[in-house]
Amino acid sequence: MKPYQANLINAAILIGLGLWGYFTGSGSPTALIAPAVGVVLLAMHPWMKKENKAIAHVVVLLTLLLLIALFMPLKSALGKEEVNSLAVMRTGVMILSCLTALMVFIKSFRDARKARS
Repeated sequence: MKPYQANLINAAILIGLGLWGYFTGSGSPTALIAPAVGVVLLAMHPWMKKENKAIAHVVVLLTLLLLIALFMPLKSALGKEEVNSLAVMRTGVMILSCLTALMVFIKSFRDARKARS
């Protein structure tokens, strides 16, 4: 999988599942963080496809920050008296998507470095 494809899939998952969580959950504005980051990642897709290095690094940074931030809603969903299994599933899929995209990005960076030397 190419980095721009991983970014596109990750952005779509973040937007879709994030909006689903917002509209079916508490409606808290913080639930819109993941979809907002997804929209930003989606906006960067054309530059990722052109292999712009600066944009690729920004995408990696945003994906990593969101991956770290997604552990708070996961902790919250698991910490309730009655575990909200849909919230755990949504957040888990978003975490898995970000982690997979990061692995693709890192592999791409390593392959590019090997090709240069």
